[in-house]
Amino acid sequence: MINRSLDHVKKKRVQFEEVSERTMKIPDENEEIDEVDVEQINKAIRSLPDGYRTVLSLYLIEGYDHDEISEILGISNAASRTQFSRAKSKLREMLKGKEIFSYN
Repeated sequence: MINRSLDHVKKKRVQFEEVSERTMKIPDENEEIDEVDVEQINKAIRSLPDGYRTVLSLYLIEGYDHDEISEILGISNAASRTQFSRAKSKLREMLKGKEIFSYN
């Protein structure tokens, strides 16, 4: 999984964005999401932008911390945290609204 993610990142030349904490909207962690099945979650993850999906996978699935992710991907720790935060927000938004898109 890691090697596939890294190969994908290298192929796509993913652009990571850095943002200050002031500009980052922090979503309400206590918002309720209707029950979703595993397939809906997988579809939502596959539809995330490349940078979001890569960092989310490395952090949640592979268990790397942000320091390790920043080394693997050649990005800053802040960029890793930002991508992860944005990925979580986007997933929450997609699953709450059931906006599941097909994999590109």
